[in-house]
Amino acid sequence: MAENILDKWKQSLEKTRKTTFGQIAAFFGSTEITEQHWEDLEALLIQADLGVETSEQIMKALWARERGEGLIKIDQLKSALREEMLKLLQAPPPIDFSAKPTVILVVGVNGSGKTTSIAKLGKRFKEQGLKVMLGAADTFRAAAVDQLQIWAERLQVPIIAGQPGGDPGAVAYDTVQAAVSRQMDVVLIDTAGRLHTRYNLMEELKKVYRVSTKALPGAPHATWLVMDATTGQNALQQAKAFKDAVKVTGVILAKLDSSARGGMVFAIQRELKLPILFAGLGEKFEDLEPFSPEAFVEGILADFK
Repeated sequence: MAENILDKWKQSLEKTRKTTFGQIAAFFGSTEITEQHWEDLEALLIQADLGVETSEQIMKALWARERGEGLIKIDQLKSALREEMLKLLQAPPPIDFSAKPTVILVVGVNGSGKTTSIAKLGKRFKEQGLKVMLGAADTFRAAAVDQLQIWAERLQVPIIAGQPGGDPGAVAYDTVQAAVSRQMDVVLIDTAGRLHTRYNLMEELKKVYRVSTKALPGAPHATWLVMDATTGQNALQQAKAFKDAVKVTGVILAKLDSSARGGMVFAIQRELKLPILFAGLGEKFEDLEPFSPEAFVEGILADFK
């Protein structure tokens, strides 16, 4: 991996590294492992937003290695911790653009960074030589439609938008049909930022999903959930509701650079069993990076000298 990309991950994960993982780095100051190290490490992993189950899983693996390999030095424990963390993260699968057009539904709660993430995805896919169309089906919030239209103009990609308060299902249907007729390669459809506790809104989201299928059999080919990294473990319950409602196939972790709770990456993989496809490492167009387990682990443990 290019050195500048690794540096970008390290810079973006500074808040996570300096807070919770910084405490772990500090307690690794001695040379010999003591009983207190084991107790402190488990507590610090939980505080780092890995979640209780994930932290216990890592600790069990480390204890097993202590017995099997005779870990007695702090350097050995640090190396083992890196390896065990990496085992818990899966690299994202390649995105399948074989369907023409490939319809991707983008979902998530208000304020998660969903609309901005769609714009960044649009730029990335366009630079890959794909013909991109956007669909502004977040008719629930007029500002979201306006925002996506501005992004579409900047990217110079076509967009289908509905009227504020209009039927989001109709917008999704029109977007997919327009993409078919114009022979587009990929369609990114924005949806209203639903609160998972609002039953009627989740039902409406299911309708958008069904209507996409009517417009093009097999669509949507993917449903991506945008999660706000600054919310930590609190986002998991929301994510489970979306996964149940619309068959989420992958996660985009927005605002990772603004978060001190990057440890939630481990909980996402354990609890949701979904790949993290992209991570938001800044506000610029090019700051949406394909998720890299190696760069992520190196980024949060960079202070472990």
